[in-house]
Amino acid sequence: MEPAPAAPAYQNLVARLNRFPQGAPPSPSLYRILELLFSEREAELVSRLPIKPFTAETAARAWRMDPVAARQVLDELAGRAILVDSEWKGETYYTLPPPMAGFFEFSMMRLRGDVDQHLLAELFYQYLNVEEEFIRQLFVGGETQLGRIYVNEPVLAAQAAVKVLDYERASYVIRSATHRAVGLCYCRRKMQELERACTAPLEICMTFNTTADSLSRHGFAREVDVAEGLDLLAQAYEHNLVQFGENVQEGVNFICNCCGCCCEAMIAARRFGFLRPIHTSNFLPWVDEATCSGCGKCVAACPVEAMGLVSANDPHHPARKKARVAAELCLGCGVCARVCPAQSIRLEARPQRVITPVNSTHRVVLMAIERGTLAELLFDQATAGHRALAAVLGVILKLPPAKQLLASQQVKSRYLTALIERYAA
Repeated sequence: MEPAPAAPAYQNLVARLNRFPQGAPPSPSLYRILELLFSEREAELVSRLPIKPFTAETAARAWRMDPVAARQVLDELAGRAILVDSEWKGETYYTLPPPMAGFFEFSMMRLRGDVDQHLLAELFYQYLNVEEEFIRQLFVGGETQLGRIYVNEPVLAAQAAVKVLDYERASYVIRSATHRAVGLCYCRRKMQELERACTAPLEICMTFNTTADSLSRHGFAREVDVAEGLDLLAQAYEHNLVQFGENVQEGVNFICNCCGCCCEAMIAARRFGFLRPIHTSNFLPWVDEATCSGCGKCVAACPVEAMGLVSANDPHHPARKKARVAAELCLGCGVCARVCPAQSIRLEARPQRVITPVNSTHRVVLMAIERGTLAELLFDQATAGHRALAAVLGVILKLPPAKQLLASQQVKSRYLTALIERYAA
């Protein structure tokens, strides 16, 4: 029996979510998730909100509502971590985050009684772990991805450590953030509800800057100082968790501490590793075959099954094994080097440096171009104001010619083509 079609308000909300470069393919599971998180009225209102940060006055105009009433709705949604609110130059700005990393995860970052979290966990598992379309679209829809890996800093040898840029260090993100907070790991929290969680720490996933400020003010995360943030990072290292964070150099909003069994980013890396669903670190493990004992601890610890054991081809010990890395699958996290009892694994710089987008605008523009949604992004920025549009156009003008050509072909705008040609001249 076919499920009843979703109410128009939820269909409109799904259409709005799919204006993000990382969208949310419609399915009965998705509509049930949205029905748990949004009332029908809220779904209709949120479907009219812009992508970029906006004020209560902007929402009031979109909703044809009194600004005071609009602010009350926005504050209610921010209080449930549907929206992220932040202060800038004395004014409150609101942002609707994408489902991931965004309000899907925020809904499970604390224990709460206003939502059926067990049902939500079952639906998330169905939509993200059983159905494949959302994870495929989120992680492998283009060359530029949502997240990247931070290298395990303690295992870096001195000569390798000097090659790590500040923004590649999770410790630097913690130290430099304006705000930092810790919440429950969404992935393990979901698996906990389904009685499938591992024993890795639960309260260990971190948010930063405006996201941390909003989530901690509304009780969805706990604010921490630099010292506790670094202690949490050390705890993650001790449990061989992988640092998966926002794929930007500036203004990082999250770093998750991921296990291989529960965390969707690691599961996606195993499913679609050959498609590079996650930006790797700039390092690869190198195995000293002369000292490797073939114990297999690196194989057990690797969250994406990039380590394996092969014959050591030792005529005196035919059963002897040695570790080998599948470079095309490796994230460069360094967990394997940490667990090696013989210290036979060290991290070496990759032959070609992995490029990280400068900020979220840079990443979103790249993702939109690669996923064919640039026209929608430009239209959204134009309605948000000339400054928002100028920021996007500024990114496009600095892109390589091949990306600019894709942008021009998608938008089919004589103005954009002339602007690109003039900038290149």
